[in-house]
Amino acid sequence: MTFRSAGAAWHFQLAALVLLLAAIASNAASAESPVAVSRAFSRDGLAHVRDYLKNEVAAGTIPGAVLLIQQHGKPVLFESFGAKDVEDHRPMTDDTIFRLYSMSKPVTSVAAMMLVDDGKMSLDDPLSKFIPAFAEVKVAVEKRDENGKEALATEPLARPIRILDLLRQTSGITYGFYGDSPVRKLYDNSGLFDGDFDNAQLAMRLANLPLAEQPGTLWDYGHSTDVLGRVIEVVSGKSLYEFEKERLLGPLGMGDTAFTVVDSKRSRVAESLPGDLTLSTIKGLGDAAKPRRWESGGGGMVGTAADYARFAQMLLNDGTLDGRRYLKAETVKLMTSDLVPPESGIARDYYYFPSGDSGFGLGFAVRVVASPPLPTGEYRWDGAGGTFFFVDPKDDMFAVLMMASPSQRGRIQVELKTLIYQALEKQGP
Repeated sequence: MTFRSAGAAWHFQLAALVLLLAAIASNAASAESPVAVSRAFSRDGLAHVRDYLKNEVAAGTIPGAVLLIQQHGKPVLFESFGAKDVEDHRPMTDDTIFRLYSMSKPVTSVAAMMLVDDGKMSLDDPLSKFIPAFAEVKVAVEKRDENGKEALATEPLARPIRILDLLRQTSGITYGFYGDSPVRKLYDNSGLFDGDFDNAQLAMRLANLPLAEQPGTLWDYGHSTDVLGRVIEVVSGKSLYEFEKERLLGPLGMGDTAFTVVDSKRSRVAESLPGDLTLSTIKGLGDAAKPRRWESGGGGMVGTAADYARFAQMLLNDGTLDGRRYLKAETVKLMTSDLVPPESGIARDYYYFPSGDSGFGLGFAVRVVASPPLPTGEYRWDGAGGTFFFVDPKDDMFAVLMMASPSQRGRIQVELKTLIYQALEKQGP
């Protein structure tokens, strides 16, 4: 597993990091004794967590939620709150299906790294090796025309987009449904989502648009993971869902995680409050619960809290679950390490969603600065509908919160996560 960055110095530092992480993971995997954990959840602390969500439902800010907290491989809290649909008076249940939106990205990233582990592709591979149209992509440059008016021009690639760039959001492929820069407006008005398209068609449409910046220069949240989904299809010879179901979702027992909801499960889908932000109006997102050809690796999945907990536990176990290995331990360590630190020379977009206390790995935000009570080392991601998860190796725990509350997601994620950590108490001397 090798990859290069723009600077030779950073190349050598990163190579050393990979070797160090591999050694750490190898030692951890070969240890006979379990990881020593000094904190456990208190009954009173978990009661405060429950009360918080009950109060949110009672106040009418959210329709409901499902929260699953697991430590040492066992749930310490798995509870449903409120309703999955307040208009139909359907109570929330543990098996409620939620639109995951960007919580699809970690799943797609893991699927891609399984192919890296298989030796089918490398982080260093140029994207054009799998989708040749990206060999000719240009980079947008804002300039002024002869009348002094701002206009978009293009320049050639300084270096190719690599698979690494897709995984860490440094490809230059942006989104068009937030921000107002000229290139984002171009994406927004380009017809990217016209018709009933598939992953191959979306990738070709993106290849015909200029990049927002040179690859490897800026963390820019966009369609990188959607393009990665198409790469998985090219390498595996299967659709993205077929590959993920065969290698990841099926073996993990994630039977409700997919890119659509079959009719027999439709009554289990959670809906947001009437009048809440409607994500289906944002171009491209649509309704992930309805059938379509596009299997969006960046935002198209649906699933349950229990399903995602299987995925999170596999990551917490350094790539294994129930005796089956999905990723190498060193691969998990690499994916959950900060690969865009200051010394990398990679700048942060104005919309840097991991936040200032976190870096970014291969599909995950990684906390590098403690923000008490939140510790360093935890990794995470969330979805536009209100879902989020985080994994904390130090305390051998993770949490998955599922809800359909787009307008409340930022506030609730911060407040609930703080309460979860406050519920942890130090054990022993």
